[in-house]
Amino acid sequence: MRILQLCNKAPFPANDGSSIAIYNMARGLYENNAELHLLTINTKKHFKEDSSVPQEFKTKTHYRSVYKDTSPGALGAFLNLFSSKSYFISRFYFKEFEDALIETLQKNTFDVIQLEGLFMAPYIATIKKFSKAKIALRAHNIEHLIWQRHISNESNGLKKAYLKIQNSRLKTYEEEIFTKVDVIVTITDADKDHIHKQFPKLNIVTCLTGVDLVDYEQNVNVIKQENTIFSFGSMDWMPNLESVDWFLNNCWGKINAKHPNCKFIIAGRHMPQKFKTLQLHNVQIEENVINNRDFYSTYDIMLVPLLSGSGLRIKLVEGLAYGKAIVSTSIGAEGIAITKGEHMLIADSAEEFTNAIDRLLSSATEKKNLEQNAKQFAKEHLVNRSITKKLLDHYKKLH
Repeated sequence: MRILQLCNKAPFPANDGSSIAIYNMARGLYENNAELHLLTINTKKHFKEDSSVPQEFKTKTHYRSVYKDTSPGALGAFLNLFSSKSYFISRFYFKEFEDALIETLQKNTFDVIQLEGLFMAPYIATIKKFSKAKIALRAHNIEHLIWQRHISNESNGLKKAYLKIQNSRLKTYEEEIFTKVDVIVTITDADKDHIHKQFPKLNIVTCLTGVDLVDYEQNVNVIKQENTIFSFGSMDWMPNLESVDWFLNNCWGKINAKHPNCKFIIAGRHMPQKFKTLQLHNVQIEENVINNRDFYSTYDIMLVPLLSGSGLRIKLVEGLAYGKAIVSTSIGAEGIAITKGEHMLIADSAEEFTNAIDRLLSSATEKKNLEQNAKQFAKEHLVNRSITKKLLDHYKKLH
């Protein structure tokens, strides 16, 4: 099967949730013998040197990137008020990428063209003009739901009003795109069910982001730091930023008072200045995690205190694969069929979240059980090659 994968950010090195999802999908496709071409926007914000992409990956994906600064600006945001288009989406449409897409479509014939997220949807008209391939939208999230949840927590009145305008346009656009593609690939059943309620006749399939478990064995040579809890996620994704704020303001003080030797590690790229300058006892910032394996092997209990967002938390998948004891909110664990209390602890209020962490810091036995169950869950449900094969089987039915 011949597949073109269109991406709004370079997938390698895979060092944040969406790039991991894109990279693992590409790897799963070519490991299942799909003939894959990958064309990506290489944004200023997430710029990756082509030289950092391994030659084997380039060869197997016919890798090509096109640079573009898609950063939002005050002028662009203001002028967009006089347009009917969503500024969230329009920033990703530009002629240089369209030209590269047209060239790729003219030189090759594809069975399926997979859009990695809603931000690639502006190119649907071009695809239909130059190709007869089926179009798949891989919905990493339901984008307007992320913003809807974020807006409800926004305190700045002017910003809230602007975001409401943009999100209304985004919702209209997103739902229109759902009806223009041949198949929607959601990452969670929760997102699939949400779309199906409005559009019961659409072709929708769930495909989790899997992992290659060989890559997720802890490093036994690093020194493990007991009595540590950590949050790990890119801070340029608003739900991650919001979640750490909430945890610091509502939970950390009580945990630190009861467990004064416990350290809280806040890790992730694009760390805001307000976290870098924190003067809180035993709070440690790690902005540039060089080696994910060593990081997960060093620190102890994983926290996922998300209050908003949709789709699957890739870092949660990684945590399960590494066999970590995890405390998550219900939103943080959305889309993955874990058993509460068996594979991880679920807590939604500040009191519940604090108590769950206290339990694990106080009971090595309960923590060890969660770690073993997490690893077993990953072995049974998160093997990337098997997950991707099921998606390819679904694609074959489109023809």
